[in-house]
Amino acid sequence: MASTPNIIFIITDQQRFDTIAAAGFDYMDTPNLDRLHREGIVFNNCFITAASCAPARASLFTGHYPHTTGILKNADRWEHGWIEDLQRGGYQTINLGKMHTWPFTTPMGFDQRHVVENKDRYLEGRYFYDEWDKALRARGLVKQQRELYRQWPDYKERIGAFEWKLDEDMHPDNFVGDMATHWIRNYPAKEPLFLQIGFPGPHPPYDPVPRYAEPYLEKDLQIAPVIDDDLENQPDPLKGMRIHNTEVDHDSVYFLLNPTEEQRHRQRAYYLANVTMIDEKVGEIIQALEEGGYLENSIIVFTSDHGDCMTDHGHSQKWTMYDAVTKVPMVVWAPDGRFGQPRQINELIHQMDIGPTLLDLAEVPAPSPISARTLMPMLDPTGDPSLSARGVVFAEQAKDGNFTTSRFMTMVRSADWKLVHFLDEPWGQLFDLKSDPQEVNNLWKSPDHASKRDEMLTILREWRIRDSYENAALWAEHR
Repeated sequence: MASTPNIIFIITDQQRFDTIAAAGFDYMDTPNLDRLHREGIVFNNCFITAASCAPARASLFTGHYPHTTGILKNADRWEHGWIEDLQRGGYQTINLGKMHTWPFTTPMGFDQRHVVENKDRYLEGRYFYDEWDKALRARGLVKQQRELYRQWPDYKERIGAFEWKLDEDMHPDNFVGDMATHWIRNYPAKEPLFLQIGFPGPHPPYDPVPRYAEPYLEKDLQIAPVIDDDLENQPDPLKGMRIHNTEVDHDSVYFLLNPTEEQRHRQRAYYLANVTMIDEKVGEIIQALEEGGYLENSIIVFTSDHGDCMTDHGHSQKWTMYDAVTKVPMVVWAPDGRFGQPRQINELIHQMDIGPTLLDLAEVPAPSPISARTLMPMLDPTGDPSLSARGVVFAEQAKDGNFTTSRFMTMVRSADWKLVHFLDEPWGQLFDLKSDPQEVNNLWKSPDHASKRDEMLTILREWRIRDSYENAALWAEHR
């Protein structure tokens, strides 16, 4: 086996951690992701560093927290990251599908970019003409989008769930998957290869090909109830965001404060159907890699940029710090026992830690400074996982066009506790995750838990000061 592997980095958009059957969620139909789970290294507690797309992705591809990158919301300028290091290290670097850089076509260290962005671009990039737009135009089609969905008579009742009515292969996730397999089969790569494949889904609108949704409509999808005490005890900024999301139909999701169980079930079924569509394409990508002779010396990483509340806790999409948003799937797969026996790792990690890990595997020096830490001690079967494990993880979210009700929100989470802080405001969230894994009992105002709240606030403060001191100034020079 060659020492320098091909790296196939598959990223979905807005996929929850509870959407893979092999991870313990039997209602899912995901045979190809199940294979990666069975044969790979699974990180069961992988957390993103920001509660929306671009900040999370910029953190992933730089190895720094949002407060260091300066990319705090979508459409903040993002042009650099460790892909440039791979390129300088001799890798052929290819992007097929979504990356969500801004501008969308900034080189970013890629030799080639074939960009497909959000299905329902509306604010930034509304008039951007991507590869999918060109393909639709060649067919004489107009993509399903907010302006057209608004014409549906029951638009305001669907909370973002719609049937895909155009050609099946023109669905954006089918389009990206097919583009990837076509590229692998027809454009021989100069190895070593870094191939980033970005699926636009299951990000809303939740609009799968109907035949994939039909089985989920008949299943018990284990949707958690929305509890009145949970809603009542949420901080004012989150209560305000719930109202805001009923006034602006972000990503074609016209939010409802009190959706029926039928509406919630349809939304969830359509979302999960989109995951199954992506799973099918992942299987085809793996097959194409094998047929092309790439797979035997490849590492496949599968993850997502963040999750989706899907009406859990009474919220729409992301912009909160619940585990449904901040915890994501993460699997690292390689053939022939490169990482020893398949296994699951339960220690906390940050998703951005995969960056220096891949650089280590590629034998390319990681940039300095960097806040991310390599996961090699976890991947190495003889390594000490405690060297990579994080006692706590953090996430940040700045005010934007969606999260309009607070200036800045920060999360700190340990294995057993989570605290969410709002800048210059008296409100917050504190959860005992051991006794309350569903995060419905907010202990922020509990006198019995004041010392734990202060302890978590101290961890948050010291982390922010230390990371800013050690990384922010030097990273500014690097940018």
